[in-house]
Amino acid sequence: MKRSDFYVLPSVETSQREQFLYKVVEKVLGLGHRIYIRAATELQAKELDGRLWDYAEHAFIPHSLLAEKISSPVEIGYGDSLPDHQDVYLNFALEVPESALGFDRTIEIVVQTDDVLTATRDNYRRYKEAGFEIHMNDMRPKP
Repeated sequence: MKRSDFYVLPSVETSQREQFLYKVVEKVLGLGHRIYIRAATELQAKELDGRLWDYAEHAFIPHSLLAEKISSPVEIGYGDSLPDHQDVYLNFALEVPESALGFDRTIEIVVQTDDVLTATRDNYRRYKEAGFEIHMNDMRPKP
């Protein structure tokens, strides 16, 4: 069964989505999966590419921009571009295109801002309607 993981962070800072993205990518990559990161724009894709090279001193995440046509375990793209696999789709853009539903697993990183919450609620419904098994990873402190 296809699976969708939502990581719900307590932060209202959108920069925390990116910080958490690195951790998720490192973990999923360590499990032997290939990952496609869909950025919202070409600029965002290039920024993620640059930051992945040196986000942590001890880590190495082999990656490339999809437009470079260099096969790597982690590929970053935007718009309608797609990798040659359908393993893991990490949605860093807000909307989910129909093509994302063809992947075996999707990942959403949620912060507590109106635009991200609205988009990820819509994405949750789309994944659910498409038959994905939903896993909520609520990282907010419990009262």
